[in-house]
Amino acid sequence: MHDVIKSYEEIINAIEHRLKDQNIKQPKVIAVSKTFSLDKILPLINYGHLDYGENKVQEAIEKWTNIRSTKKDLKLHLIGKLQTNKVKQAIKIFDYIHSVDSEKLAKKIADEQNKQGKKIKIFIQVNIGDENQKSGINKNQLSDFYQFCKTLKLNVVGLMCIPPFDQDPKKYFEEMSTLNKILNLNDLSMGMSSDYLEALNYSATYLRIGSSIFGNRN
Repeated sequence: MHDVIKSYEEIINAIEHRLKDQNIKQPKVIAVSKTFSLDKILPLINYGHLDYGENKVQEAIEKWTNIRSTKKDLKLHLIGKLQTNKVKQAIKIFDYIHSVDSEKLAKKIADEQNKQGKKIKIFIQVNIGDENQKSGINKNQLSDFYQFCKTLKLNVVGLMCIPPFDQDPKKYFEEMSTLNKILNLNDLSMGMSSDYLEALNYSATYLRIGSSIFGNRN
């Protein structure tokens, strides 16, 4: 068995074990394929996994355009920061954007969706740890920003966060789960290789897992 498939199966088994006897829908695993070549990813594609995460628009276009023409079921998630000048290309290649965090960006996405006639699924990124170096909307501004996105008719499906790396993520996951429920959103994008099992305890529905599947970055 290919190492990538073995690692992936171990993660799925760990998730199923954690959720055993719980009436919780199994979350989707986004295999974070950023920086990895298609050769490294192909075994997982051929195995049948459908959801992949990329950080950069141009890398995604170069890597995925051809294979998506033959494998129509693949879903691409933009999990990195999106610059407004890349929105047009992002709408073309991605199915989900996990990093919407400003009115300017939301407006640009809405305008471009109308031009392309394509509706993609949106996560609002929340700066849950109030970290200056991180992107994301301030949690105190979240309700107003969500209403703004609704006026633009964006398809906001949930919230996304990256907790502080040097702290226990539990309190941040719990707060994100509460915010998601307040807004009555169905999906929650949180949990990575180091903490995805913990995220399951707080209603995460999309787990962004890279190194635990593909190993260290190139």
